[in-house]
Amino acid sequence: MTAQLDAAWKPRAQALADELESRGDLTDPAWKAAVAATPRHVFVPEVYEQGTDAEWRPVDVTSPSGLKRVYSPTTLVTALADRGTHREGISSSTKPDLMVRMLEALDVHNGHKVLEIGTGTGYNAGLLSHRLGDEQVFSVDLDAELVNPARDRLASIGLHPTLVTRDGAEGLQEHAPFDRIIATCSVPTMPRAWCEQLADGGLLLADIQLGVGAGNLALLRRDGDQLEGRFTDRWAAFMMIRHHNERPRMLHAPADAGARTRTTSTPPNPWQDNRVVWFLAHLMGLPPGVRYGMRFDPDTRQPTAGTITAPDGSHAFVMLEPTPNGTWSVTETGPTPLWAAVERAHRQWREAGEPGWTRIGLTVTPDDQVVWIDQPTSEHQWSLTA
Repeated sequence: MTAQLDAAWKPRAQALADELESRGDLTDPAWKAAVAATPRHVFVPEVYEQGTDAEWRPVDVTSPSGLKRVYSPTTLVTALADRGTHREGISSSTKPDLMVRMLEALDVHNGHKVLEIGTGTGYNAGLLSHRLGDEQVFSVDLDAELVNPARDRLASIGLHPTLVTRDGAEGLQEHAPFDRIIATCSVPTMPRAWCEQLADGGLLLADIQLGVGAGNLALLRRDGDQLEGRFTDRWAAFMMIRHHNERPRMLHAPADAGARTRTTSTPPNPWQDNRVVWFLAHLMGLPPGVRYGMRFDPDTRQPTAGTITAPDGSHAFVMLEPTPNGTWSVTETGPTPLWAAVERAHRQWREAGEPGWTRIGLTVTPDDQVVWIDQPTSEHQWSLTA
């Protein structure tokens, strides 16, 4: 089987590199060579896919269909955790197209020392090691159950970057400073350790997520004790960074009593149709831990409303079908008026000229982290740490 795999993966890896180049995800020949030379299947011996019944099932990555999936621009869930009532993915191999876009955005050059937050399967560390040499690559992850196998997989193809089991938010002080830091997990604010361990003039690329789907990748450059930059054009989201001894947030059942129904001029489903507004809404009053979802017609199973629910039991649903006058019906229950924060965000977004992600920036100082539109001195700015 090994000989068959050796014969099968190389043309698939080359085809993946060619596809990423033709799509515009790859422009640097050095990164294309790294994709073509790195056997992704080695890093994902276990892959799971979720069926329509929400159950997770293993994928045979050695089969022709499994190899086709591995060498495609697809995110692969590689580790699950038992949450009592269900299992959920806790580690994945990121979509290769997103991975190479991030690596190219990082503007890596020969001689750069790079810290990766979130070792995962080790595949990204493999690409970095091929490009820079493994002595320049450092990677951390929370669980030895992820780091140790990743180290073995890398060693099996002759690569030996420095991998450490540690809470990613701590970075890797003993090997700092780093010319580049890349995080393949999301954070609500930039950890101070990352900022301090980045070399002056260095770049940090990480996913800022204030809630589920509420954020994007931000590319920041260090200048003295300050980091500043903008969000990237194409949206992306990663699993939230994990810490030891975390407790899942308790969710109260949505309140049914005291329903308040009115109309709104703010379109429903911003988490899908206007992610900038959804991000801003978390800066304007949406409480931490908000979840979004859908209501479906019980007969047709077609979606009828978008919903948001907060941990305190507050709930809002907005009908997808507009009223005759072009507004939408919104019903809220519970102590927190959730849709009001979305309305404020939509209004600010309109007043600012309906900005896309690249007009939104982030400034990180030792005292604060501030989101702004167009420029740091803009009247449209909000603190992440307030």
